[in-house]
Amino acid sequence: MTRVVVAGAGIGGLTLGIALARAGIAVDLYERADELREVGAAVALSANGSRHLHRLGVGDALDAVSTQPTELIYRDGRTGARIAAHPGGDAYRARFGAPYWGVHRVDLQQTLAAAFTAAAGAEHLHLGHAITAVDAEAGALTLDDGRTVAGDVVVGADGVRSIVREAVAGPGTGPTYSGTSGFRGLVPIAALPSLPDPHAIQFWAGPGAHLLHYALGRDDDTVNFLAVLCGPGTWDGAQREAPAGELLEAFASWHPAVREMLAAVPQSPRWPLLAQAPLRRWTRGRAVLLGDACHAMLPHHGQGANQAIEDAATLARLLVEHDPATALAAYPGGRRARTRAVAASAWDTGTLLHLDDDHPRLAERDKRFAGYLPDNAWVHDHDAALDLDHHRPTGRAPLRSVSHHRRTTA
Repeated sequence: MTRVVVAGAGIGGLTLGIALARAGIAVDLYERADELREVGAAVALSANGSRHLHRLGVGDALDAVSTQPTELIYRDGRTGARIAAHPGGDAYRARFGAPYWGVHRVDLQQTLAAAFTAAAGAEHLHLGHAITAVDAEAGALTLDDGRTVAGDVVVGADGVRSIVREAVAGPGTGPTYSGTSGFRGLVPIAALPSLPDPHAIQFWAGPGAHLLHYALGRDDDTVNFLAVLCGPGTWDGAQREAPAGELLEAFASWHPAVREMLAAVPQSPRWPLLAQAPLRRWTRGRAVLLGDACHAMLPHHGQGANQAIEDAATLARLLVEHDPATALAAYPGGRRARTRAVAASAWDTGTLLHLDDDHPRLAERDKRFAGYLPDNAWVHDHDAALDLDHHRPTGRAPLRSVSHHRRTTA
């Protein structure tokens, strides 16, 4: 029987673990955190991710703790004028066959963890175990207590500062600073009387900055925001404290609803937005990469978690239906082009959100915002399982048909 060892019990690692365990494949997850607590405020899950979570049987549980945004709205950051809007809620779900969720990260992780332990057994989720070394050829991980664990496949789902990536792709292959940075926060909707359409996903665009926010949680009563600024020019390390008032000063001339939101909670640390140059290698020996470990991307499409879920769905199906060597050989070819395209689109969207008032691309920006949902249907409509049906790997076992979540189009 194939045995899989996963470094990381984040969204991608847990999704992979659930899929493998339910298919009868032995899988163990090793996570450096000693509990699955809130790391980052919230997660936006679009249909290309949520359809797989429904298939894994956690859709109802996530529906119960998530908010479905009413609209996607683009606004002028200073006047508040609506540049463009697209339907959310039931209309989005009908169009793409699965929901768009705003969910607390801790609720998502704990829901996935409960599903994993129900399928695999609680003894296969190992918290408080950091990875200190990786032998990709042998399929072995060294833990911080000195023990070594090994499998037929070792998966690096260990995030932007992945230890497994170093063993697979080599040193110096990690994400780099994008030249933009962000502040984030969670604000009660009751504290935002000036905010129009509080249950919509909204982008407020302006010179050198933008604000993204959406409601989340089981009571739909909290707004998660990410305020993004150009600069500083260089960045070393992780998040850092910013001078008091720096965030509000950057948005001094913006709409009152924006300033109201940013002032409603203490200023967070400032953290760098990172982007990953395309990796030449996703596998080496028995090791393979997944999610931010191999394609960290800017958050301007909300696709980081969704692409990790797609990776997990693809890799799980390959491992269930093929021997490990065939599965690992096929996996990058099924994912590389798509993740590069999503990452490139997210980068360009970030550029458009920060244009000056007299920028020659301003009309293009407004046109792109007006066409966002139809033009980006390829992101939301994608089904990683169907994609495998059209790109069959060679190997000893053919891909078997599986039931697919059917969708309707508007």
